[in-house]
Amino acid sequence: MWKGHNKATVVEKYAEEFFSIIQIIAVDKKLLQAFFQDILTPAEYREIGTRWQIVKQLARGESQRKIAKDLGISIATITRGSRELLDKEGGFQRVLQKLSKKK
Repeated sequence: MWKGHNKATVVEKYAEEFFSIIQIIAVDKKLLQAFFQDILTPAEYREIGTRWQIVKQLARGESQRKIAKDLGISIATITRGSRELLDKEGGFQRVLQKLSKKK
């Protein structure tokens, strides 16, 4: 399948295509939701919402223990979000900043 192609480059092109689709359909919330429900497993779909709640609660200064208790998840699950949130130029920080400007 990857013969003659760099796997990383091909996968990156797939991701670019995927995000282009998201940009096109994002104006239709119901379509976007249906698309995600179709492309993700039920567990992955639920996990996206939980991960976002982790990020929001960490950004508000909630402790990892409180978040784990509130969301019924392990502290280990929170660790990645916590690490990514430390990146001031990362996606989480940029989205949080953009959302805070909307308020």
